[in-house]
Amino acid sequence: MCGEARGMTTLPPLREVIARHGLSASKALGQNFLFDEQLLDRIAAIPGALEGHNVLEVGPGPGGLTRALLRAGAQVTAIEMDRRCLPALAEVEQAFPDKLKVIEGDAMKIAPASLFDGPYHVVANLPYNVGTALFTGWLSGEEWPPQWQSLTLMFQEEVARRIVAEANTSAYGRLAVLAQWRSKAKLAMKVHRSAFTPPPKVMSAIVHVTPGTAPEGVSMRVLERVTEAAFGQRRKMLRQSLKGLPGALAALDRLGIDVQRRAETLSVTEFVAIARELTP
Repeated sequence: MCGEARGMTTLPPLREVIARHGLSASKALGQNFLFDEQLLDRIAAIPGALEGHNVLEVGPGPGGLTRALLRAGAQVTAIEMDRRCLPALAEVEQAFPDKLKVIEGDAMKIAPASLFDGPYHVVANLPYNVGTALFTGWLSGEEWPPQWQSLTLMFQEEVARRIVAEANTSAYGRLAVLAQWRSKAKLAMKVHRSAFTPPPKVMSAIVHVTPGTAPEGVSMRVLERVTEAAFGQRRKMLRQSLKGLPGALAALDRLGIDVQRRAETLSVTEFVAIARELTP
């Protein structure tokens, strides 16, 4: 804990660090900075006790959430592609010796499995422009349970609601099925736009996801194809949206699912059943 104490006593306020390094949030990189330490500590607490646990943070920027994770006792690996932020992160690294590793690079091109030997948590205020792509990447893969133990991620509130949506709602779609078929996803916290600098045009929310039990006999790739086809033409009946997927209509018939239904009326369980029928 000496690293924590040292970090708390030697690090200047984040606003001061940003001003000193001449940092400003980059629209091109989807950046928005959070300064409220109490809010950041609340976010860092969502996964549970992090003392001694490995945490992956994507897009730390000047290190506000990074500090909170380190205060919580986590061993943090942070991936940052904005070179302007590296000096500020280096100061955090010095304040918490052997607790923070900063990697300059694109998180879309770095496999987390190459960074950790064992389990890890992901906690991140994701850049808006790549957040969904990173999220679906972490949810994908045939091997389950995954190496990550939890995902605590900030999105635009609209995206967060799509992740936790239930069937027969306007927000329900492919993202909800992928997030819920073998994981548990919940809306953990809303974050007002005024908490950010600069304030984004939309509200934000934090989603917390933990791995569940994967249904047997279902290929992730097949489920992705089914949901992509079904929701790609969500206004159309299943007999139209799934007709291009070999065997899909026959599978619906075997399962007793009416081909006149639309994708948003099918439960996650029904999508899993269709994928199971089509999995070799």
